[in-house]
Amino acid sequence: MKECTEDMLASIASLRNHTDITDKRTIQQTYKAIGNETKSSVFFPDDNATILLGDDTAAIPQKDGSHLLLAAEGIVNHFLKSDPWFAGYSAVMVNISDICAMGGLPIAVTDTIYSFEAKDNEAIWEGMSAASKAYGVPIVGGHSCYHSNINALSVSILGKATHNLLSSFDAQPNDALLLAIDLKGSYYKEYPFWNASTTTSSEKLQKMAQLPYEIANNKWSKVAKDISMGGIIGTLLMLLNTSKVGAEINIESITKPEDTTWKKWLSSFPSYGFLFSCSPEHVKNIQSLFTENGINCDHIGSINQQPDLFINYKEHQLKF
Repeated sequence: MKECTEDMLASIASLRNHTDITDKRTIQQTYKAIGNETKSSVFFPDDNATILLGDDTAAIPQKDGSHLLLAAEGIVNHFLKSDPWFAGYSAVMVNISDICAMGGLPIAVTDTIYSFEAKDNEAIWEGMSAASKAYGVPIVGGHSCYHSNINALSVSILGKATHNLLSSFDAQPNDALLLAIDLKGSYYKEYPFWNASTTTSSEKLQKMAQLPYEIANNKWSKVAKDISMGGIIGTLLMLLNTSKVGAEINIESITKPEDTTWKKWLSSFPSYGFLFSCSPEHVKNIQSLFTENGINCDHIGSINQQPDLFINYKEHQLKF
């Protein structure tokens, strides 16, 4: 779908006020409540270490140098009501993605589910079970209430990473910025969600989940962020915030589905999508790993010292 330069620039500028992107900017409210870092539990004094707050997944250092990973996702009510099977599936899938973005591997998930009565949750359970089976990550417990005055779902996940961790805290000026997305999918119904998960084999999904882990343990990168609500732009803004850096990206370096507008693609949520920053010498290694596994990986720009996001399109540049 072709767009003239003026329309393209207007589309990019309009993303500044996109609800999902502005939601990413308001994450600072959370920091006001709990701060930017904390300490390990007092019940494990030998593992006492600082835990940085700001990634989608908490990385809890262990005495042996590894990291326990802990994350949680809540599902918005309108999604749960309109598409309960896919809401259940997505709750498990996005948690797994959060663990992978840390260079870790998932261990197990738990859930918290509320409904008016048990039959209201049948489709949700079917969706969660389908994702659990597809990704090979068990549901091991949680909490349920079948006499509530609301329908609600959240899922938590436990994972593990070795000594080599990916996070969104370590992007450095002059790093290359890479975008990896599984493009072999399509939009799911009317949602801004690029679905390349439910149509992919379990073997493939499980292999893809291990690729960031390989990148971390080959020491090709220390920085990753999974693309979530707010899409490429919203996710990048969060990464820049935690690393206290800026970036310059080139729209024409980003591969998108042919019949999708740039405005929609830049704010879409892909089922498999990650941003990485790395030393320029490791760009080819990372791109080759993804290409060998059928994943598109674009070199879209670079990290800058100045804490702003600049978006280039043809001869134009917008400060975001």
